[in-house]
Order: sequence, then structure tokens, then C-alpha cells
Amino acid sequence: MKAALVGVGQAGGKVTEALLEEDRRAGYDAIRGTLAVNTAKTDLEPLEIETMLVGQERVKGHGVGADNELGAEVMQSDVREVMGALDDVVDAQTEAIFVVAGLGGGTGSGGAPVLVKELKRVHEIPVYALGILPGREEGGIYQANAGRSLKTLVREADSTLLVDNDAWRKAGESVTDAYDAINERIARRVGVLLAAGENVEGVGESVVDSSEVINTLKSGNMSAVGFANADAAPDPGENVNVITSTARKSLLTGMSVPETTEAGAALVVVAGDSDRIPRKGVEKARSWVETETRSMQVRGGDFPVDSETVAVLVLLSGIARSERIEAFMERAREASEAVQQEEVTETFQNDQLDDLL
Repeated sequence: MKAALVGVGQAGGKVTEALLEEDRRAGYDAIRGTLAVNTAKTDLEPLEIETMLVGQERVKGHGVGADNELGAEVMQSDVREVMGALDDVVDAQTEAIFVVAGLGGGTGSGGAPVLVKELKRVHEIPVYALGILPGREEGGIYQANAGRSLKTLVREADSTLLVDNDAWRKAGESVTDAYDAINERIARRVGVLLAAGENVEGVGESVVDSSEVINTLKSGNMSAVGFANADAAPDPGENVNVITSTARKSLLTGMSVPETTEAGAALVVVAGDSDRIPRKGVEKARSWVETETRSMQVRGGDFPVDSETVAVLVLLSGIARSERIEAFMERAREASEAVQQEEVTETFQNDQLDDLL
């Protein structure tokens, strides 16, 4: 898939840069262009991709803090300038646009839905969101922001690919220490998804192409991606069970949104040396995912790469009934109510109003 990436906010910029690095490292050449957009100048300076500072009149390059309403207002004010900067990022070969953002902060959670809506208005190609949900240990304001942002993104984007920050964190690892590692895991998994059908070594029996990714994501609303890998034997016959067991691991323990198995549509991609991938293994993995997800729209194929391992990527689309997402939205609702109550309390405690007595 020839994709253009737009990172909004601090997390969005870092993940976009990680995706481009992975694409170049693996030689996929799937990413046509990138742009990082932010209201905080200091967050843009370390990035080695094209950047754009917005909201200078309002926040003077200092960011919007965790105020996602201000983030939305700033993006709305400067959206024409952002669209102009994207002229060199989205070209005639681009098949899809991904707006990447952390949904807990201010610029990303507020600005991403505004930009998605404008991109959808201007372009005929699919516009997807790659949204990162805050972990359970992150503050209430981040939970509330993410709930509001997710609800809006799902309405505006063709599909919103979600990553739960807690999904790929190791036990005992803090959120701060885990950020870089999580970004790398996102880049590897989404990188394989974007690379489907691109320039790869070898010829598979049933190679996945970008149209199958797009058709899978047509189920809309929310989506998630799973990934697992294992050593592969030189004899393809020995890898039938390896592929099916790796597919099980990808879906049951490797999803970007844990505890998510039911979906409207799914795609199974088996990556590895084409001489080591048996067609029977790919079909058995696809059939198992079909049963597990209760979906009649499960596509499958292989992705030939020069490797002694086999990897299975599972893309699920239409996952609104995920217990994990339902639990997150309930947490976000409670956090939003708590934040509103705190704002009311602060209003009555400040010195801007005189007491009646």
C-alpha cells in the first residue's frame, strides 16, 4: 500500500518517524511521504522528518497542554496551511492517508479528528486514523481526552486503527520507559501491513495486495492488528502447524487491542520465505481466524520476504464490540465526569468572584 503519513502531536510525530525508519530499514518503500504537525516547537525539533508548527498566534509554540478543545480550535484555524503543506506528501500514487496521533494529549487528540475530516473532504482515497490509547496508569484527563477523540475519529475516519499503550508494555515497565519500545512495535506491525503488495523478494502463491487491506478496513469504525513470529523449517511441510500456532498467538496474545477476537472482517498475512510457506498452512490459519472471529469476511495470503522465520499478522476490522474497548470507554466516561466536577470546584475556589457574604 502506497501510504502518506501525517503525525499530529508529540506521539503522532514520533510514531510517524518510527514507521518511516522501519519502512526504509526493511526496504518496503510503501510510505510515499510524511509530515509531523504540532503546536509545541520543542516536540518537533528532535524529529528528522518534515515538520510544521501550528497555532503560533494562539500558543506561541508552547503547545496546548492537555487541552484538546484548544488543540481542535488551533487545527481548525490552521487546517488550510496544513493541507497546503501536504501537497508534497500526498501524491498521485498515494492509495491511503494515515493520520497518526496519541489520543490522550491535547494537540493529537484534538487536532487529528479535524484534520481527518478535512482530508476526507478533499481526497477520494481512504483516510485512516492510527490512534494510540493511553494506558490505565495515565491520568484521568488523558482518559477523558481519548474517549472524546476516539468517538469523533470513528465518525470521521474510514477506519481507526487502535493501539492500546498497555498492550505491548512489558510487566513492571513504566509508561515513560516503554514509549520508545512501543513505537518500535507499532512500526514493525503496521509496517508489514503497509508493505503488503510492495516490492518484495520472491513470488508467493497468493500474495496479499493493498486492495485486500483496503477492503478489509471497509468494515469501518475501529480496527486492530496482531503479530507473532516463530522459526521456520526449510521444509514447507513442517511449517503448517507453525503457521497455525503463530496465527493463534497473533490473535490471542499479540493484538494491539488485547482481548479482541470478534470482528466484522479480518485479514491474515503470513510473511516469510516463499519456499518455506505452505499454502495449506496459510489456508488453515485463515480458516481458524474465520471461526474465532465469527466473520465470513476473512481474507488471507502470503507476503514473501527473505527470512528464516515466519510471521503472521492479523488485521481485524469492525471491533466495536471488543470488551477491552468497552472497558476503556467506561473508564473515559468516568474520567470525564471527574474532570468536569474538578473544573466546577476550581471555579468556586478562585478569587475572580466575590463571596455573597
